[in-house]
Amino acid sequence: MDRLNQIFLKRQEFMRALRDKKSDSYPEWPIDLSDKASQQHIRDMSLRGVEEMFEALQHLKNWKPHRDVDMPDFNREEFLEEVVDAFNYFFSVLILIGVSDDDLFDAYCQKDKIIHDRLRDGY
Repeated sequence: MDRLNQIFLKRQEFMRALRDKKSDSYPEWPIDLSDKASQQHIRDMSLRGVEEMFEALQHLKNWKPHRDVDMPDFNREEFLEEVVDAFNYFFSVLILIGVSDDDLFDAYCQKDKIIHDRLRDGY
C-alpha cells in the first residue's frame, strides 16, 4: 500500500467515525454534485481547507518586502500542522465526490505533463 492510498484510507476512516458521532457531519459518499445541498457541502468543506491554509500563512512573519526588520522566527511544526489540516479538508472533498487515490494520482500526472509542456513551450 502506498502512502497516498494510506492517506485516503485514514481520511475515510476519520470521516466515517465522525459521521457515526455526528450524523450531519458528512453525507453518504460519493455525493451527487448536481444536487444543490451537495454542492453547498463541497463548497463549505473547500472553504474550510482554504481557512486552514490562511492559518498556516499566519505563521509566516518575514514575507513583507517593505519591512526593514527581519522576523526570522518560524515554527515549522505549527505551519505544517495547519497545512495538514487544509489537506484533510481537501482530501475529504475528493472522497465525497468519489475521487480515489489512483484518480488523484492520474490527474496529478496529467496536469504535471501540461505544466511542463507549457514551461518548455514558453506558455
